[in-house]
Amino acid sequence: MTIDRAVLMFAGVMVLISLALGIYYSPYWFLLTAFAGLNMMQASVTGFCPAAMVFKKLGCKPGLAFK
Repeated sequence: MTIDRAVLMFAGVMVLISLALGIYYSPYWFLLTAFAGLNMMQASVTGFCPAAMVFKKLGCKPGLAFK
């Protein structure tokens, strides 16, 4: 799995988890969804993504967006 795909998978899982927690426990969990969205937006502009750095250290292969 490349870093790009790992980052997308991680973001998708975070969004789905926060939506479920927001529906069943507290609406404050929707802030995690907002954070994930804002992080994806800033990563697309700046190229800086903390999750990509973690996945790189875990040994994922470089992709096109994150090397």
